[in-house]
Amino acid sequence: MKYISKRLGFYLIAFIAAITLNFFLPRLMPGDPVQMYLAELYESGGRIDEATIRAVEELFGFNTNEPLIVSYFKYVKNIFTGNWGYSFANYPQTVLQAMSRGLSWTLFLMGSGLIISFIINTFLGILVAWKRGTKFDTIVTVGGQVMANIPAVIIAIFLSYSLAHTGIFPRGYAVTPLLEHANAFEYVKDVAYHAFLPVMSIVLMSLGGIMGMRANMINQLGEDYIVMGTAKGIPDRKIMLTYAARNALLPVVTTFAMQIGFILGGSLIIELVFNYPGLGKVMLGAINGRDYPLMQGILLMSTIIMLSANFVADIAVLFLDPRIRTEGKRG
Repeated sequence: MKYISKRLGFYLIAFIAAITLNFFLPRLMPGDPVQMYLAELYESGGRIDEATIRAVEELFGFNTNEPLIVSYFKYVKNIFTGNWGYSFANYPQTVLQAMSRGLSWTLFLMGSGLIISFIINTFLGILVAWKRGTKFDTIVTVGGQVMANIPAVIIAIFLSYSLAHTGIFPRGYAVTPLLEHANAFEYVKDVAYHAFLPVMSIVLMSLGGIMGMRANMINQLGEDYIVMGTAKGIPDRKIMLTYAARNALLPVVTTFAMQIGFILGGSLIIELVFNYPGLGKVMLGAINGRDYPLMQGILLMSTIIMLSANFVADIAVLFLDPRIRTEGKRG
């Protein structure tokens, strides 16, 4: 419990730091987001007076008449109470409402890709370590390294042109437009069909994890307890999966969680290539519409996703490593 409390405290501090950066970033940029919004409002025929300016500043949290520190603490309070402000481009929708359209699809896409890539990287890493020095080892490790160094956008474009544009898979969207599904199974099948190529892109860009699992497995296979187990006649499969793999997983889980930001960034780009209705598409619309509150919201939500993933990894390590549980009880 002490271990979990420490990690929660660390992530809370990291989240507050992200909130602080999110607050000051638009205020340090050249130009005033509110003035840009008012200029667009004026061009569209809206009436601009002093009361309108003050109302817009208050509405979007850019009140220039109050001290900056007061605005900051108001902003922090609003974030923790779920009031993330209003979207410029989608008013009167709030930032959370504007993000909700794409957040669920991004979580589905990224979550599916992460789970599948973790399983593939783990098992392939175990196999190539056990068969190190063979042709299988060379092909898998070199192939994984090559795929890990290709930008996500290149992988997505290649899959799009080779499989989507040939008609084998759909070119975009999360489901078939205007199609009424007969039942839940048909809907799930349609979603999986549209998600196949984006998820495959995420999996391919994550194949570098094979090398990490391979290296950890090789280190474990040289330990005394493995040699002793082999000498006692314990079956190879049990040594490989029960003993060596479990200990080799500890640093892999931590490293994989640290790569969530890289994978999330790649996922947003992949969504744009496949015209997938996730946060990537929402972010593009916010950039084109100079929707600063929505951009801030997406960046903050991305931070929450990364911190949550790292916390889940910490919990996984706690269950995998009995030494951490023992230290926690002693503390």
